[in-house]
Amino acid sequence: MARTDHHTPPPGRLRRLLSAAAGAIALAASLLTVAAQPAAAATLTQVTSFGSNPGNLAMYEYAPDNLPTGRPLVVALHGCTQSAAGYHSHSGWARFADQWGFAVVYPQTDSSNNSASCFRWWDTAQDTRGHGEALSVKQMVDKAVSQYGSDTTRIYVTGLSAGGGQAANLLADYPDVFAGGAIDSGLPAQCATSSSGTNACQYNTSGLGLTPRQWGDKVRDSDPGYNGPWPRVAIWQGTADYTVSPVNGDELRDQWTDVWGIGQTASGTKSLTGGTTESYYDAPDGTPAVELYSISGMGHGLAVDPGSGSTQCGSTGAYYLGYICSTYYTATFWGLDGSGGGGGGGGTSPLPAPTNLTVTGTTDTSAALSWSAVSGAASYDLYRDGTKVGSTTSTGYTDTGLTSGTSYTYKVAAVDSAGAEGTLSPAVTATTTGYVAQCYTANNYQQVVDGRAHTSGGYTYANGSDQNMGLYNTYVTHTLKETSAGYYVIADSGC
Repeated sequence: MARTDHHTPPPGRLRRLLSAAAGAIALAASLLTVAAQPAAAATLTQVTSFGSNPGNLAMYEYAPDNLPTGRPLVVALHGCTQSAAGYHSHSGWARFADQWGFAVVYPQTDSSNNSASCFRWWDTAQDTRGHGEALSVKQMVDKAVSQYGSDTTRIYVTGLSAGGGQAANLLADYPDVFAGGAIDSGLPAQCATSSSGTNACQYNTSGLGLTPRQWGDKVRDSDPGYNGPWPRVAIWQGTADYTVSPVNGDELRDQWTDVWGIGQTASGTKSLTGGTTESYYDAPDGTPAVELYSISGMGHGLAVDPGSGSTQCGSTGAYYLGYICSTYYTATFWGLDGSGGGGGGGGTSPLPAPTNLTVTGTTDTSAALSWSAVSGAASYDLYRDGTKVGSTTSTGYTDTGLTSGTSYTYKVAAVDSAGAEGTLSPAVTATTTGYVAQCYTANNYQQVVDGRAHTSGGYTYANGSDQNMGLYNTYVTHTLKETSAGYYVIADSGC
């Protein structure tokens, strides 16, 4: 598996890693360039002079022949044990660069920087604004802009694994440079600030216990004084990734939605090919600012979908996994196809949002809602907390199987006769009746593991009330009382 830390693995794992790396290098050498559209005869080219290069990186670039000025620019960072040539060959970026007209820069690191050829996303000397690898990439962007006359308002960065972690850092370091980004099987910006913190970021299945605000502060602190506009961010994560725990996708979502100030409840979801669920989080103007793509059953790697279809791309190989063409959906999210962006490459209906969405009644396990009819609607889709829970041809719906004493957020969208969904309505909140308080006694470590508390600065805090429970360890024990869903208070004196 592609490593995103720089610790020496056990001998058996090292042999497997070296074997995989050798295979990947051989494959990359045989597939140096992607077969281009007939009109484009460009090849991947190394640029040997692009600045002071404090991160000791190599710069490779690809652009269709006769590329006009004023076109977008994409920066694509490979994963551990990989190379610029291999990423260019497998990822599908060359296909869409030819088709839609933009340039691609591929930074490359190697074993002289890190034993596994990982971008150093955990090293503050390499991943912060104006320093190391981050500055080297910025210098590559400046070089490409001067070469191609690129549109400086349409520069984007993406990366896989360690490259994804570094891409997140670059978005935080240079929000004034990058209009958007994509993190594939990667880490939140500034997740670790030393090598000792890498394993906790990668392998902790429960996450680091930070609030969205704390994650967002890591971005805001990377370029103090910058107040926006912020990059639009796509996040890709497999549910069976054991190299970068899937919780990193949720933490990335928390981080960038907090930066945008839009909350962590999805505006809506879509089901895509390859077992992929897309959740999108709308900016105030109604366009998606953050998208999270969860791929059921996928391990660690970049999602590709070999084939000639309009939404297909790439080729499979070590850490290039056949599920869905993530590059196509990322590119359309950024608007590289000329659509202006909006996510998922899917069309929406011109039907307006239903009005007068109202909660008409609740029980301990259900919520009833109604809304006004929309002219031209064949049916309506109802969303609970960002997930579609039902469809109906009427203007009312009763959602069942709910938890007592719990608040739920609902939105509804009209659907036309072709099955295209219109704009989502404003949200309403329904709270079921009859919540029964429960108590839980456990040590601070277990309370965090079980999701009733979180950690910050070595201390433990109750979820909801944020009451300080003392040091984060197995020696301090408390009783927590859940007074409402997800809200806990210390109740050591009795429940």
